[in-house]
Amino acid sequence: MNRFLPLTAMLSAAVFWGVWTLSGPAPVGGVAAFAASVTDTETAAFGICKSGGGTNCVVDGDTIWYRGSKIRIADIDTPETHQPRCAAEAERGAAATRRLHELVNAGPFTLQSIDRDEDRYGRKLRILTRDGESLGDVLVDEGLARYYEGGRRSWC
Repeated sequence: MNRFLPLTAMLSAAVFWGVWTLSGPAPVGGVAAFAASVTDTETAAFGICKSGGGTNCVVDGDTIWYRGSKIRIADIDTPETHQPRCAAEAERGAAATRRLHELVNAGPFTLQSIDRDEDRYGRKLRILTRDGESLGDVLVDEGLARYYEGGRRSWC
């Protein structure tokens, strides 16, 4: 009897049921991250714009234009770049804008609706996620944003 028969049988079964393949390493974050990335279908080449729109561009650290819609990232607030109240706010706002530009250009993402479709300025309110993680959380973790709690608060 072949002493490798049990191992051969197990490997054959694993390949058959898709548990193990020779195609490469498992996705980072496991099966849940892989499943989430499959659903991330929004993508574009984003530039940076100061205000206006219609093209795919980043306005500031919490606002983008995407496919003709102005979108306010609903879960965060970032320092102002348009009429900042102090030099420190202007610097942090510019850093948040640059980082959001990197994040939206890093690959497919998902736009998640919240309980309201638009804010009072007509911007679509959405949470941007990639692999199930909020891009807003990334900005907060990096000190470039804070969670949105309504209204304006000073960054100075």
